[in-house]
Amino acid sequence: MSKTKKNTNKTNVESLLSQVKVRDFYGNRKKFFILSAVLMVLVLASCFIFGVKVSIEFKGGTIASYSYSGGINENEISSLASDQLGTSVKVQTGETFTGERQKTFTLSFSMKKAFDASMQDELLTKLQEKYPDAQIESLETNDVAANSGKTFLAKCLVAAIFAAIILILYIAWRFKRISGWSAGAFAVVALLHDLVIVFGTFVVCGFEIDSNFMAVILTILGYSVNDTIVIYDRIRENQSLLPADTKLPKLVNISLSQTIKRTVRTSVTTIAAMLIVTVFAVVRNVTSIQHFSIPMTIGMISGCYSSLCLAPMLWTSWKTRANKAKSAD
Repeated sequence: MSKTKKNTNKTNVESLLSQVKVRDFYGNRKKFFILSAVLMVLVLASCFIFGVKVSIEFKGGTIASYSYSGGINENEISSLASDQLGTSVKVQTGETFTGERQKTFTLSFSMKKAFDASMQDELLTKLQEKYPDAQIESLETNDVAANSGKTFLAKCLVAAIFAAIILILYIAWRFKRISGWSAGAFAVVALLHDLVIVFGTFVVCGFEIDSNFMAVILTILGYSVNDTIVIYDRIRENQSLLPADTKLPKLVNISLSQTIKRTVRTSVTTIAAMLIVTVFAVVRNVTSIQHFSIPMTIGMISGCYSSLCLAPMLWTSWKTRANKAKSAD
C-alpha cells in the first residue's frame, strides 16, 4: 500500500473516531442478556398468573346481539351474563343504521354446551329485569366456528416463518463480508425476543389473542429488522475504513455509537405517534384500537432495544468465540 493511501486511511479513521463518542456496548453485553432473560421469565410467569385469553375467532364460540335504548353498564351486563351462563362473557356496545339509528351490544363467549333457545330466553329475561327501561330485545345469535380462525392463525405463522427464512438468506447474502448467515440468525433471535415481549403485553394487559395480535406481530417483524439491518450495514462500512487488525468488539462499539442517535430518534418519533393514538383510544374508550396500539408501542420499544443491544451483541459474542477457537486450532 502506498504512503499516500495509508495517510488517507489514517485521516479517515481519525475523522471517524472524532465524530462520535464510543460507548462500550460489548462490555455491557451480559447486562443486556440478563435483562432479556428476566423479561422472558416474566412473560412465562405472566401466562400462569394472568392466563392467556384467546378470542372466539380462534377457539370458536357464540356471539349474541341485542338492541337497547337509554343507558347500560357493560361491566354489569358482563357480570350478569357470566353468572347466568357459567362462563366469561365479553360485552361490546355499538350502533346499527338499518333504516334508523339503533343502539346495540354484543355478548361474546365460549362454552361447552349449546346456547339453545331456553338459555337465550332466560338470559334475555334477566337482562330485561336488570334494565326494565332499556327496552332490551334480542337481535340475532351466531355460532362462530374455530376452523376459520385456526386457518388464519396457521397462515400467519407460516408467513412469519417464511419471512424469517428469507431474512436469514437476505442478510447472509447482503452481509457476507461480515459472516452474514450468523448475522441473519441472530437478527431472527432478536425478532423472536420482540414477539415474545408483544405476547407478554397481551397477556399482562388482559387482551385477547385475536387478529390484532397477528397484525402487531407482522408489523413488528418489519419494523424491528429495519433498524438491525441499518446497524449491520454500518458495521460493514466501518470494516473497510478501520485498520484490518481492529478487534470485532471495537468495530461493533464504534458502529453502534454512530447509529444510536438515528435509531433512538426514529423510534421516539414512531412511538410518540403511537402513544397519541393510545391516549385518544383510552379517552374515547375505543378498546379495539387500544388492543393494537398498546402492544405496538411496547413492541417498538423492544425493537429499538433488541436492534441496539441484543442482535449485535449476540452476533459479536458468537464471532469472537469462533475466532478464538479458530486461532487456537
